[in-house]
Amino acid sequence: MNNKPKPDDRSNNVERLQDMVQNTIGNMERAEETMMNANSEQRQEIEEKNARRRESIAGMREEIKDEATARENGQIEG
Repeated sequence: MNNKPKPDDRSNNVERLQDMVQNTIGNMERAEETMMNANSEQRQEIEEKNARRRESIAGMREEIKDEATARENGQIEG
């Protein structure tokens, strides 16, 4: 058997990360809509989860910048 790892294909990372950001924003929006009918404990949980989502989005956006810079510098084909 040939157990070679797949080569690292980062050519679509920016697009994939952008999709992840959009999906996360959509999840945040749906959660905020849910908050309107939630009790105080559920609201707190949703607010905490959305805070974590905002942190994730910030991290993904930084990674997008890094990937775009690497692509511009010819470090990544794409």
